[in-house]
Amino acid sequence: MVGGGDGADAGIDRVLWTEAEIAARVSEVAAELAADLRALREPAVVVGVATGAFLFLADLVRRVDAPLAVDLVRAESYGDGTESSGRPRITSDLKVDVAGKHVVVVEDIVDTGNTVSCLIAYLEKKGASSISVCTFLDKPARRTANFQLVGDGKFYRGFECPDSFVVGYGMDYAELYRNLPYVGVLKAEMYKKDTSN
Repeated sequence: MVGGGDGADAGIDRVLWTEAEIAARVSEVAAELAADLRALREPAVVVGVATGAFLFLADLVRRVDAPLAVDLVRAESYGDGTESSGRPRITSDLKVDVAGKHVVVVEDIVDTGNTVSCLIAYLEKKGASSISVCTFLDKPARRTANFQLVGDGKFYRGFECPDSFVVGYGMDYAELYRNLPYVGVLKAEMYKKDTSN
């Protein structure tokens, strides 16, 4: 039962994409990505953005039939809120050397574009020869930064997302809802503060 009771889905207004729809779309994106990565001369480095992309990253790389290395980076811009601060920062470093390699940044959601822009700049400084972005959700209505892919980089996306606050499939509000197997819209009363005081 979505949105009722006190289970993991308490506070969900509606489901945007079901578990089955997500699995099908992840397989499609993985096939497209794999075809592009197999054309490279050496293995790519897939960099997942923790924590929101962890489920998408795991599902995606298991379906990519191409040689690749995987690493994680933490980039924070939300905290416990629903709006990006607009000033993302990298809070954990890569372990894999990306110098001279094709890098695929795997994100849960690209909205303002600020975090992706920050990550691209970070990876360029580390010497990546080309940078692609693979996002589970793309929210172009919120875009304020027009990020530039590097070299032969491409932009891959799972779904175009409406301008709603979404949770589930790794995405959270105040660290909750990540475990939902679907993507849903969070009821506004779950995150709106009482401003009448």
